[in-house]
Amino acid sequence: MREAARRGVDISTLRGRQLQVEDFARFDYIIAMDRANLAELERQCPSHFRGELRLFLDYADCANISEVPDPYHEGRERFAEVLDLVEQASEGLLFELIRAKRIADATA
Repeated sequence: MREAARRGVDISTLRGRQLQVEDFARFDYIIAMDRANLAELERQCPSHFRGELRLFLDYADCANISEVPDPYHEGRERFAEVLDLVEQASEGLLFELIRAKRIADATA
């Protein structure tokens, strides 16, 4: 939270939660931070899900890393590195959403 706050972002009210089966009907994108989580999502994924089930860093421009590392117990500087990755992937995901909407609008 400190690193995000240092960048002007308040994440103090955000909380994680476990995936729920209805999330596959509710969301178009379900994103995992690492391969172990992605494998678990794939195991739980119903056959009718037509959304995106991917690693978060698939949306980032960082060819040398595919998983968001867990910064706990690794020092304060790791939180800054992880936040950099999250910001890159968030920007890439935003571009993907815009692209998908333009395609949907063009074919409607």
